[in-house]
Amino acid sequence: MALATLLDPGSSQAQQAGESATAMAPGIDGVGGAAEPVGGYLPGSDGRLLLGPDGQMLAADDRGLPHDLSPWGMFLQADWVVKAVMIGLALASVVTWTVWLVTSLELMAARRRSAHARATLAEAGSLAEAVALFAGSDARSQAARDLREGAARDLVTATAHEVGISAGLPADGVKERVASRLERIEAAAQRHATRGTGILATIGSTAPFVGLFGTVWGIMNSFIGISQAQTTNLAVVAPGIAEALLATALGLVAAIPAVVIYNRFARSIAGYRAILADISAELLRLVSRDLDQRRATLREAAE
Repeated sequence: MALATLLDPGSSQAQQAGESATAMAPGIDGVGGAAEPVGGYLPGSDGRLLLGPDGQMLAADDRGLPHDLSPWGMFLQADWVVKAVMIGLALASVVTWTVWLVTSLELMAARRRSAHARATLAEAGSLAEAVALFAGSDARSQAARDLREGAARDLVTATAHEVGISAGLPADGVKERVASRLERIEAAAQRHATRGTGILATIGSTAPFVGLFGTVWGIMNSFIGISQAQTTNLAVVAPGIAEALLATALGLVAAIPAVVIYNRFARSIAGYRAILADISAELLRLVSRDLDQRRATLREAAE
C-alpha cells in the first residue's frame, strides 16, 4: 500500500477534509494535533491529515497497520530476518527437549545397570566368583542383564582378560595394568553419556544473543518505517517493536531450559562416573585379593 499523503493544515483540501472529519465527530478539531483518530480518521503527528492514494482521508483500518499482536500474528508480520531468527530459536528449543528426553532415558538405564552391577560385585569373594555371578545361566537375573548391556560388562571382562594374560607376572604390574584398563573404560563410558550435552551448552550460551540480534534488527526496521511514514503514532511504532521483542523472548525460552538441563546432566553424569569408579575399585580389590592368595599358596607350597 502506498504511503499516505500529508496535507498542510492551511491548504483548502485539508480544510475540506477537516470539515468532513469534524462532521463525523462533532466537537473535535479535524486539523488539530490530536494523536487519536478523529471520526475514524488519523491525523499525522504534526497536525496534518493523512490521505490515501485516492485523495480521501485515510481511516485507521485502511493504513495496513498490524492489529494481531498475538505471538503467531507478530511472527507472521515480522521481517524475514526476524522470522529466520525466531524459527532458528524454535528449532533450538526442540533440540534441547529432544536431547533431554533421550539422554535422560539413557542415563537412567545406565545408572540402574551400574548400581545392580556394583551390588553384585560386593557379594563376590574373588574375581572368578564375580564373573560367574554375572555370567549366570539365569536369563531373568537383573544382574546378568546389566552385565551384558552396561559398562560393568566391559569392566569385568577387561579385568578378567588382563589377569589371564598376566598370569605368573609380578603382582604390582598386574594391578597397574588392570587399573589402566579400567580407567580407560570409565572415560569411554563418560564420553558416551555426555553425547548431545555439548549442544545444550551451545544453545544456552548463544540463544540470548541470537534473540537479541533479531530484536535489534526488528527495532531498526521499525525506525525505518517511522521515518518513511513520517509519523510517530503509537499504532505505527508499537507493533514493530513488539515483534522485535518477541525474538528476545524466544531466545530466553530456548536458553534457560538448555542451561538448566545441562547442569542437571552434569551432576547426573558425575554420579554415574562415581558408580563406575566404585565398580573399578571393587574389581581391583578382588584382583589384589586373588594375587595375594596365589602368592600365599606358592609360599606354602615352597615351604
